[in-house]
Order: sequence, then C-alpha cells, then structure tokens
Amino acid sequence: MTLVKDSPPEAQRARPAHPVAGTRPGRRRENLAGYLFMSPWIAGFLLLTAGPMVASLYFAFTDYDLFDSPRWIGFDNFTTMFDDPRWRKSVEVTAEYVVIGTPLKLLLALGVALLLARSRRGQAFYRAAFYAPSLIGASVSVGFVWRALFSDDAVVDRVQTFLGFRSGGWVGDPEWVLYSLVALTVWQFGAPMVIFLAGLKQVPRELYEAAEVDGAGPLRRFWSITLPMLSPVLFFNVLLETIHSFQIFGSAYVVSNATCGPADATLVYTCYLYQKGFKESQMGFASAMAWMLLLAVALVTAVLFWSQKRWVHYEEDAR
Repeated sequence: MTLVKDSPPEAQRARPAHPVAGTRPGRRRENLAGYLFMSPWIAGFLLLTAGPMVASLYFAFTDYDLFDSPRWIGFDNFTTMFDDPRWRKSVEVTAEYVVIGTPLKLLLALGVALLLARSRRGQAFYRAAFYAPSLIGASVSVGFVWRALFSDDAVVDRVQTFLGFRSGGWVGDPEWVLYSLVALTVWQFGAPMVIFLAGLKQVPRELYEAAEVDGAGPLRRFWSITLPMLSPVLFFNVLLETIHSFQIFGSAYVVSNATCGPADATLVYTCYLYQKGFKESQMGFASAMAWMLLLAVALVTAVLFWSQKRWVHYEEDAR
C-alpha cells in the first residue's frame, strides 16, 4: 500500500486564470494594453507629424518642385533665402506683427481678467461672451467679415470719418492693413483671459488684506502682489501667444484676399512659405523656410526660458 503525502496548502490553491497585477506577466499585459490604446495617436504622430518633418528636412537641401524627383543641392536653398528681399520682408512683417500684437493681446486679456475676477451679477455670461471670439476668430468666415469691416467706405471707415480721423479703408492701405490683423488677434483675447482668471483665483486673499491694512493702494497692490503672484501664468501666456503669433496664416491670407498685400504689407512668413511651396512649386525652398521658422521659434522660446529667472516668481522660490 502506497502512502500519499498531503500536498502543501499553497499547491492546493487554484492558479489564477489571468496574470496578477504587479507581477512581471501582469505588468507586461498592462503595458501591452496601454500601447494598444495609444496606437492610434502613435500612428498619427509618425505618419502626420514625425514623417513629414523628416521628409521636409531632406527636401530643405534639395531642388524639389512636387512633380520631379528631388535633386540634392546642399545649402543652396538657405543661401538663396538670405539673398531674397521678399523673404527679408516677410521676416520684418512677422516680427512687427509679433512685437505689436502679442503685448496688446495680453494686456487686454489681463485687464479684462482683473475686472471679471470680481464677483458681480452676470459674471458667467460676461466670461463666456469675452471667450467666444477665441473659438471662432481663426475661422475663414471671420476673416471675410473682418475684411469687409475694414474695407473702404465700410463700418470702420465711416466711424473714423465721423470722428474726424483719416478716411479710407485699412485693407487697401499698405500702412494700415497690418494693424487690421493686429486688431483681429487682439479681439481674440479670450483664451489668455481664462488662463489669467485661473491664476488670479490662486492669489491668497490674505495678502491683499494685509496690504490694505498697511495702506497700500490698488496700484501698489497690483504691482507688489498681483503681478509677482501671477508671473508664472504671465510667462505661460507670453510663451504660448508668441508661438501662435509666429504661426499666423489664415487671417493674413483671407484679409488680404489671398495676395498677402497690398505691396506685401501682410506678407507674413507663413504666407510667403505658402506662395513658394504651393503657388511656385518650390517645395525645397519652402521646406528650408519652414525649418528656419522652427529654429527662430526655438530661439525665442529659449530666450524666454532664460529670462524667466529674472522676473518669474514661483512659490517654491519664496520658501
């Protein structure tokens, strides 16, 4: 008669049907599920972003007209670009647009945010109303409406004539057409305004109460409390809006009636890039322009990050 030893309790337990979370097979299974959920985004990034970027980097060093095979020419596109007076004009127009439009937009957004931060009747309605232009401002239809408003003998022209200012539409005047684009971007101040509102909600009320006890006025409280506490949010908005300003295309193209003019007055960088790439079929030159724009935005971003050490105050620094 053979004696059978009892199995230990661990051996008698039923094995789990699926890998236990936290074990190596369980982690492998979780990672696989995560990659499967991310696969649409990964495929889109590789096919629609990373792939075209690598291709454009190659085209930047070639003579490519969209119809024939690319021909390697080295740095000829870049040397031709620097010698092109219209390219230099596009840089000047874009720089002027960024330097004028971005600060005005942020100043208006901060001013309206300070007004809406106070409790008042209909506050939710005003916030939604001021934010709405940011949702529709980039549309082509708004560009057509804006061109109609600033055309000769249109609403803006009649108002300024009634007030005794110069007459004539902004759209047809090379000296004023760029300012119509600036007015359009300033009108879309809703997005940075919401971010400023969120930052204002994080400022402790005790700081304002202590300042009032010390006799500080509204201007002093804004300069010594609001602005330093809001500096991280201000830095974020400056960085974001500056990058967006460099990428302006739709409004300039529509307001100028697809001419980027008159007299190249609205020849922003992306508009000239579009003309070179799709109207003149110089895709190699356009690719070189695109990479120069990327380098310029990267340089401006690096300067902003370097400068934040001097004027951005974080709570961790005060501890």
